[in-house]
Amino acid sequence: MDTRDVLLVDAFAAEPMAGNPAGVVLDAGELTDDQMAAVAGELGASATAFVCESDRADRRLRFFAPTGELDRSDHVTVAAFAALFERGGLEAGEYEMETIGRTRDVEVKGDGTVWLEQGEARFEAVSLGHDEVADALGIDVATLQDVGADMPMVVADTSEPWLLVPVNYFEHVSRIDADLPAIQELCERVDAVGLYAFTFDTIGGEATLHGRGFAPSRGVGEDPVTGTAAGACAAYVRREGALDNTIDQVVVEQGHFLDRPGTVRVDTDGLEAWVGGRAVTTMDGSMTVPEAAADDDIIEI
Repeated sequence: MDTRDVLLVDAFAAEPMAGNPAGVVLDAGELTDDQMAAVAGELGASATAFVCESDRADRRLRFFAPTGELDRSDHVTVAAFAALFERGGLEAGEYEMETIGRTRDVEVKGDGTVWLEQGEARFEAVSLGHDEVADALGIDVATLQDVGADMPMVVADTSEPWLLVPVNYFEHVSRIDADLPAIQELCERVDAVGLYAFTFDTIGGEATLHGRGFAPSRGVGEDPVTGTAAGACAAYVRREGALDNTIDQVVVEQGHFLDRPGTVRVDTDGLEAWVGGRAVTTMDGSMTVPEAAADDDIIEI
């Protein structure tokens, strides 16, 4: 039986048991798709990165959730590159990462912070009513109307589309009682992967925004810390001119209501976005991988 070193790494976190947990397999060479899927299912994280060699980039990453392969995952990318850096698998510097269908730029700083290219920002107005969105979030409609007059709800996309819902105060974000089927229906209507409620009212003095992300279509009720949503949200508020001119870097806090607080840093001019964060290894062990199925073991139906 094949044994591989496996890690659990908390991404977008500066301490263990915080941020968004990810599985990482640093030496995934020659593992089959079925073996990767089995490892991801056994680890039980929302997604696991399998680090492989690449002919067209510095590393190739494949991402598997317990339900199947993903084409990307920002928090898992941060976890994988942070783990490689921590173990001496790479030095601080700029790298190119191969994923399904494309390559992406990654930069690792000397302090272990990993920065990941997202891409061009796109925004689309939505015709949803504040009342139906407020009902889906279980909060008073006035909490959305108050800020929505100046900053309307949109679908924003720097790497995948999120329905952004501005909320006036942190107190009301804290009271969200999500109706997940209703949120899923709203997201399906506007072709978004999830709903991201955010406010400029934050817990930490360094933070610019506080967000909560819900993606029931992916089997995620509330996501602890969401890099794709944070990047899209930061690009949106930057484009809208809602940030003080002295704010160079947008700092998004998330995860406090799941007892997994984390921080996503975003560099954006409103047109493109990069997201960055730290990561902490919480488990370092080994796993016995099931043998790869031989061709004559596969039953055709």
